[in-house]
Amino acid sequence: MAKGKMDFRTVYTVFIFIFLASLDYAVVGLFPPLFSSIAKSLNVHISAMGSVSAVTILFTALSSIVWGYLADKGNRKRLIIMGTLIWSLFLFLTSLSQSYLHLIIFQIFTGLGLGCNSSIGFSVLTDYVPKKYLGTVMSLWGLSQGFGCIAGSIMAPIVSSRLGWRMPFIIISSLGAVFIFMYFFIKEPVKGAAEPELGGIALKSYNYNISLSSVKSILTKKSNFWLMIQGFFLNITLGTLLWLPTLYAAKIEAQGYSEETSLIAASYFYVLFQLGGLSSTYFGYLGDRLQKKTLRARALLTGSLIFFIMPFYILVFIIPLNNLTLPDGGSAFSILLSLLGQICLNPWILSVFLLSIFASAVQSANIPNWLALITDVNLPEHRATSFSISNFINGIARSCGNAFMGIALGIVSSFFGEPDNYIVAMATFQLFVIPSVFAYYKVSENSKRDITKMKSILRKRAKNMP
Repeated sequence: MAKGKMDFRTVYTVFIFIFLASLDYAVVGLFPPLFSSIAKSLNVHISAMGSVSAVTILFTALSSIVWGYLADKGNRKRLIIMGTLIWSLFLFLTSLSQSYLHLIIFQIFTGLGLGCNSSIGFSVLTDYVPKKYLGTVMSLWGLSQGFGCIAGSIMAPIVSSRLGWRMPFIIISSLGAVFIFMYFFIKEPVKGAAEPELGGIALKSYNYNISLSSVKSILTKKSNFWLMIQGFFLNITLGTLLWLPTLYAAKIEAQGYSEETSLIAASYFYVLFQLGGLSSTYFGYLGDRLQKKTLRARALLTGSLIFFIMPFYILVFIIPLNNLTLPDGGSAFSILLSLLGQICLNPWILSVFLLSIFASAVQSANIPNWLALITDVNLPEHRATSFSISNFINGIARSCGNAFMGIALGIVSSFFGEPDNYIVAMATFQLFVIPSVFAYYKVSENSKRDITKMKSILRKRAKNMP
């Protein structure tokens, strides 16, 4: 993609990996709307369900380090086929769970396979996408993750209300099986192909590979260090946002609606209120433009924007869904039409909708520019591993946020009833945005030096290549 005209296999490969990014997030998105249904089926308290999502996220992130290291060393096509086979099989087995222990075990192995999706996808795209389009394309990759989570969240309650909570897992695992077949036609990219400093050389002669000793230099690079710190704190907050459908459902059910209607309506709320995420592409493009003027721009832009996650989401939690009118027991389509009408006519719902759009918009600025920064400051043969280590830290944070939300909910529920217990607990976790913003400022102080050094190394290598 970086050189010459794109052929069909290149376009196909980029499309497959962008679409693939949605699948692992669809798996995570399945759980929150089904928390109460699964808890009742397996006879456990709903607070224990946060640990299930946390386990999936944690082991996905943990395994991505291994997948990323292998991607920096070997054939990525074979690796993605292997990983997809693992997670598809164990996600199907998740649908057969007869106990909480079964659920946890099958999700551990699902996560071990899912780790391949993000690390290998990131590695492939950074070798195809020219630097001037990096933020824009990465925003599409990140956007597909958001859509995957939304798709899982909206599909789960609709399908489960008719066919039970197990069917959504069967559907997603079947999609994974389809992808295994599609992978046989993808094109393995040449490492370093998107680097302008390597332009005009025989790119197949770029034979630099990662070694275990390289991991130390990755971890000690200051830009990487502060990007990891930033991701850790922000993802604690983002991990708690997986409970948004449960919060909406609690608010709706508190107004006297049935559990089934509340779950369906909450899923629609979650989807509609996340539409601000579509601005991710614009913020990725803006990061590309500003980065040309100063190498500090991406970090400063993103840090400034994500600060507003905190006030916007806190207001979303607090404002009640007053005067909400829904066709209780109606079809999923009739509930959707009613909600759309409420957004237009009910000032309470309209206020929450607009604030949610703003909140999800500023949140969406993080992914494309964070991914672009990881790419900018690391050598081609280090990127998958750098991303995977950072993603592992993010996964730990998301797991902590998700699991701690369940713990905090149990504590807060002693003092507040539903939905106030969700509001208090979720608002408290928004404070972790503050150290994340500070970390982006530190990234901006170090990124110029690290990017310049990386480019210098590539120019020297280009001179020594045939």
